[in-house]
Amino acid sequence: MHIHILGICGTFMGGIAVIARQAGHKVTGCDANVYPPMSTQLQAQGIELIEGYGPRQIDLKPDLFVIGNVVARGNPLMEEILNRGLAFTSGPQWLYENMLRGKWVIAVAGTHGKTTTTSMLAWILEHAGLNPGFLIGGVPLNFGISARATDSSFFVIEADEYDTAFFDKRSKFVHYMPRTAILNNLEFDHADIFPDLTAIETQFHHLVRTVPGNGLIIANAREQSMRRVLARGSWSKVEWLGVEEGWTAKPRDEHAFDVFFEGGPRGTVNWELLGEHNRNNALAALAGARHSGVPVAKGIDALAEFRNVRRRMELRGTVSGVTVYDDFAHHPTAIETTIAGLRSKVRGARILAVLEPRSNTMKMGVMKDALAGSLAGADLVFCYTNGLGWDAQPVLAPLGAKSKSFDDLGALVKAIIAESRPGDHVLVMSNGGFGGIHAKLLEALAK
Repeated sequence: MHIHILGICGTFMGGIAVIARQAGHKVTGCDANVYPPMSTQLQAQGIELIEGYGPRQIDLKPDLFVIGNVVARGNPLMEEILNRGLAFTSGPQWLYENMLRGKWVIAVAGTHGKTTTTSMLAWILEHAGLNPGFLIGGVPLNFGISARATDSSFFVIEADEYDTAFFDKRSKFVHYMPRTAILNNLEFDHADIFPDLTAIETQFHHLVRTVPGNGLIIANAREQSMRRVLARGSWSKVEWLGVEEGWTAKPRDEHAFDVFFEGGPRGTVNWELLGEHNRNNALAALAGARHSGVPVAKGIDALAEFRNVRRRMELRGTVSGVTVYDDFAHHPTAIETTIAGLRSKVRGARILAVLEPRSNTMKMGVMKDALAGSLAGADLVFCYTNGLGWDAQPVLAPLGAKSKSFDDLGALVKAIIAESRPGDHVLVMSNGGFGGIHAKLLEALAK
């Protein structure tokens, strides 16, 4: 089959392209911004990329057009597809019908930690010899790729609640039909498509409705939103995270914790990751793997070799005694837990938090009142406001003199360098490329 993917350079659609190519399909695609690293990854797979959405692309005559959710009505290629009555489908629907149907799907959902938990789970199954297929919204360092197709009966997928396509406003994860569903947490996010938390909870309950009676739901008991979702109705066994009758983690030190299930000890995880949020992610991964047939002890052994995910507290370099990290955090809760995780490592050393509020939700200002509190654990705060739809100065005013805002990237870099001193830890947080600020900081430090 020849498929042509509209919006191919997004993480999810790019993953579908890789999986389809590995499965033997001819794959081409287009996007408004065809650039590295996704473009080079796709081209290395033998996938032809086209810049833009010109209507002449219908001359490729694919068997099917697969439409990403960045494509809206008015898109010239999409309008031509509709006018000619050509066959098209969404990315999630194509994935289910061609790759997931008949497999044991393990889906990881939640506002935070999806990528890390999915990566842990895929690695545990890989370590156990199950050779899982997977599609992850980041690059796990244990694999070096974000997606792959295998002949295994297991498929691990990061289950995003964002909408499917312009013609299907259900969350992507409704299509996956998992046998094992992990519901890590649930807060309000994606304000561009959801009016409130209740609307997101409804989508999560749609996911719950798709889990079979012989399946398993693994849910965070500490989240009232999760309890509300399951109170709407559940037809599957539920294992809770964070309560004595379910799964719990008790830290020994910053790099080790004991795992308990149903009150009994199951072993000790010794690893390089930091923070309570990662311990919770690990519990979810161990529970999901156990349901898939991997003993907890084997899962614990695998986690000792887990190398995390790119852009999750990723060390970018240390120059002149100043250490620079890259992290994907962009929601206030994720910002706070990321800073707390780094604090547990560096103790009394200074943390310079550098934030780009870039997500649609942050640009809309929906979470701005929580921003200052989420950054309070840092010693200095630098906020990049270019493209922001609201004034950051009064929002960050509770932080006092330790907070500064800049709308010019060059000025921001100079200010960070001027404030930094040996022993500092610069934590850069953004869900985008942030103008290559990490390399700029390291280069400037070297001078």
